[in-house]
Amino acid sequence: MDLTKIIEALQATLLPDQQRQAEEYLKQVNKIIGFTPQLLQIVMSENLEMPVRQAGAVFLKNTVVSHWEEDEKNFTIHENDKQIIRENLVQAIIAAANPVRVQLTVCVTTIVKSDYPGRWPSLVEKILTYLTSDQHNTWLGSLMCLYQLVKFYEYKKTEERQSLNEAMVHFLPIVQNMLTGLFPDQSELSVTIQKQILKIFFAFTQVWLPMDLLTKEIFTVWMQMVCQVADRPVPLECNQVDEDERPDLIWWKCKKWALHILTRIFERYGSPGNVSKEYNKFAEWYIKTFSEVTLQVMLKILDKYRNKEYISPRVLQLTLNYVTQAIAHAVSWKVIKPHIQIVIQDIVFPLMCHSEEDEEMWQNDPLEYIRVKYDVYEEFFHPTTAAQSLLHDVVSKRKDVLEKTMAFVMSILVSPNLDPRQKSGALQMVGSLAEILLNKKVYKEQAEVMLIQYVVPELGSQLGYMRARACWVIHSYSEVKFKSPANLQVILESLINILSDDKELPVKIEAAIGIQMMLSEQEKAKDVIQPRVQKIIVELLNLIRETENDDLTSVLQKIVYVYSDEITPLAVEITSHLAQTFAKVIESVESDSGEDKSIALMGILNTLETICSVMEEEKEVLKHIEGVVMNVIVYIIQHDVSEFFEEMFTLIYSLTSSQITPKMWGVLSLLYDAFQRDNIECFSEVMPCLHNYVTVDPGAFLADPKWLEIIFNMCKMVLNSESGEDNEVHAAKLLEVILLQFKGLIDNVVPLVVQLILHRLFREIKTTELRTMCLQVVIAALYYNPVMLLNLLNCTPVPNSNASITGHFLKQWLNDSDCFLGLHDRKMFVLGLCTILNLPNGTRPPELNEIAKDVLPSLILVFKGLKRAYESRLKEEEEEEADNGGEVEDNEVEDDEDVIDNEGDEYMRHLEKAAKADDAEDDSDDDEYEDDDCEETALEGYETLLDKDDCPVEEYQIFKAVMESLQHSDINLYQFLTSCLTEEQKKEIDEIFRLAEQKRAAAESKRIEQAGGYNFKNVQIPTSFCFGGAQ
Repeated sequence: MDLTKIIEALQATLLPDQQRQAEEYLKQVNKIIGFTPQLLQIVMSENLEMPVRQAGAVFLKNTVVSHWEEDEKNFTIHENDKQIIRENLVQAIIAAANPVRVQLTVCVTTIVKSDYPGRWPSLVEKILTYLTSDQHNTWLGSLMCLYQLVKFYEYKKTEERQSLNEAMVHFLPIVQNMLTGLFPDQSELSVTIQKQILKIFFAFTQVWLPMDLLTKEIFTVWMQMVCQVADRPVPLECNQVDEDERPDLIWWKCKKWALHILTRIFERYGSPGNVSKEYNKFAEWYIKTFSEVTLQVMLKILDKYRNKEYISPRVLQLTLNYVTQAIAHAVSWKVIKPHIQIVIQDIVFPLMCHSEEDEEMWQNDPLEYIRVKYDVYEEFFHPTTAAQSLLHDVVSKRKDVLEKTMAFVMSILVSPNLDPRQKSGALQMVGSLAEILLNKKVYKEQAEVMLIQYVVPELGSQLGYMRARACWVIHSYSEVKFKSPANLQVILESLINILSDDKELPVKIEAAIGIQMMLSEQEKAKDVIQPRVQKIIVELLNLIRETENDDLTSVLQKIVYVYSDEITPLAVEITSHLAQTFAKVIESVESDSGEDKSIALMGILNTLETICSVMEEEKEVLKHIEGVVMNVIVYIIQHDVSEFFEEMFTLIYSLTSSQITPKMWGVLSLLYDAFQRDNIECFSEVMPCLHNYVTVDPGAFLADPKWLEIIFNMCKMVLNSESGEDNEVHAAKLLEVILLQFKGLIDNVVPLVVQLILHRLFREIKTTELRTMCLQVVIAALYYNPVMLLNLLNCTPVPNSNASITGHFLKQWLNDSDCFLGLHDRKMFVLGLCTILNLPNGTRPPELNEIAKDVLPSLILVFKGLKRAYESRLKEEEEEEADNGGEVEDNEVEDDEDVIDNEGDEYMRHLEKAAKADDAEDDSDDDEYEDDDCEETALEGYETLLDKDDCPVEEYQIFKAVMESLQHSDINLYQFLTSCLTEEQKKEIDEIFRLAEQKRAAAESKRIEQAGGYNFKNVQIPTSFCFGGAQ
């Protein structure tokens, strides 16, 4: 292959007018043997310009990522080429400049995933060779390769990390010595290498701590080095760099990774009471050995920040997180306690105040201010969030801190000539502590006064950020029990006025959220807001369109739910507005720089669903809404925007829950088209919609044969695919629903369904859920038409055998009797066996005789489960949620006590229990799974005709009737069924009969009541039956 042509093509990819043609050429030749090694040769060539080498590196990375893994259907890089890449990749990374090196390290990740250690055993040896070299310029590249190796194993289970642990036996002492030797050197290259070592150690220890490799002695050395890096001052020249750029300096990045390690080690392995069982001893050792030294480092960092020295935001955030974790332990609290008030007053409080950075963004780009403030990810990593967490934890867990903190806050609020930014910080602290203060009687009683005296006046402030802060505090205290209705009215009217009239977007958003929270918590708020609800909705719609803020869609959803009658005249307008906003945001995503607006779009779709749900009974309104929403649904389907399929399915579900219009039948065709475009994996998500299409309007469903054909084909595609057993379970369930819904009406489809299910049963099945569900479909076919089903079974041989499948099916059915859970599945089990037993003598399958002795014991087991399930359902229906009023338990503890995290402890026990479950099979004793099978299964939400409250088919009575009939009409089978029963089993059958009689009497009482009254008779219900005895 001509190397020159490849180089020219790579050069051409940098020219806009030649880019497409050049990329097409490269795609054509990349399958030729020798092409990939030539790309690597170009990347390594120092005679070529960097942009060309970088283009080659990108194309090489894309080729390796896409074509390295063995794939029978698609092109895979030839093994000869792979071997050349493996032999030279580490050297190429070492020699490469950083822009190229970044691309090549991705190749390492891909190749390690596929080939290590089997096909790439030399990787560790190569890295070791370069790491132990005297040429320091080989260290960084080899460390980056090692990092990719460690990252691959980062989240693997302990037993899967053996290959890595064997390699780290050699690497850990080398990189530890390297870090120690480089520490005094603060040059950029040296600190870059130090940072890379810390990243390796973090990835190696983030999920598992291999204590056989990291003995106490070795771990102590690492901790000392990490603490030194965290404590080390950055060079003075760093302060000459613009503040916005300082976090990206290597010295601050290195310090950040040191803090990452300290924080992670503490929270995962070193915090007694919060670690898994295997780390209990280590945690006790860690807290005693390292608390003081690590906290002294943290306090020094905080002190520098307090004294106005620059600390990067992430370093500050991680430091605050460490201190927060340490508050819970008596050993570490003793170190923190003397400094805590200074930390609160001089660090937490300033972080709560409206800053210069906040003000600049507020004034110059309010939309960006809104995006940052309401971005969960950005907020999570912000020092202010860490400060709030620290404040919340320390005042709730340690005695006397709350009183001193509130005294400090009040001293600020009552200060004359107060700087508004300081007041904003004080209000932020008050809002952050709302949950705690409202559960302390002394503060709870003063909350209303505090709001009126210090917060409400700020709703009229000249400063926008103060108005916003006041709105936020009000929604934080929305649970306050107002003694004065006038005060509540003042607050609500102020919030509405701000939403309607304020000129600053962040203020309007906070007011909107305040209204939502007051509506949720204050009963009287509904009447106050009602006269202006339409104005509020208009403002919300305009705000949503302008800001694309997803919190506002939640506000709108709340308004729609609370004021369903009031919004009816506006429903179509609201829906149209939201649909237009959806189109606008989608268009901006397609043409924009790629800013993630998916949460905002999901909020819009969820709000549309809320409106459809609320308007369900308003048929005329819903008809108009449906047309608008259809545009959104069609767009998502036709453009295959799978990111929003879940929300779209919810929309379709709402629009088909009570009626299905011709337009919505058309959507089923669109869903089928999308399903055929490689969207099989979303079957379980679309299942609720498909269930509606089958059950909401059965007549219309059967009127056009194509609807049944579409549903069957979708189920068939899933059951014949590799889309996962969860999808297959749902597909089988839908087939069962169809058989039960259209009994006697779809004879031509039943054989197709049965053949499809039998075919799936004879392929490998990993879960009992799928096997049981497939058996249940066959049982449904038996219930549909027993003669037809038995004929089908008799005509279907067992694979690799001439025997019919009937006997195999019956044995598997009874063998899996303990796998039928919930109400519906057990009911089907009973009805299926009763159907067979009730067949006329001579038409029953002869294979029944082989399993006859197991029929009644299996039924007894299932009836016991049914009884528990019915009792569980009755209990759930009768239970009412207790009103959990009053004060919560005081969690403050003495200075020499650890804070016990009961929830965390329970969670750790749950994890340990789950881990044990992975290693051992559960016993099949009733007591062991009794709690689980009392509850409804996930699939019982898909109701069939047999599950309806008015269904006349009652399994207890049917079983009793069948057994009594057999006793008279087929004594031989009756005796065959009962001859092996123990005395205990006979008593259990007796109990089933007694329950059957109770259910018959209850049904009769209900019928009489519905007819208009009772006709009381003294009916004696027998307490026992002569079962199996002489008549």
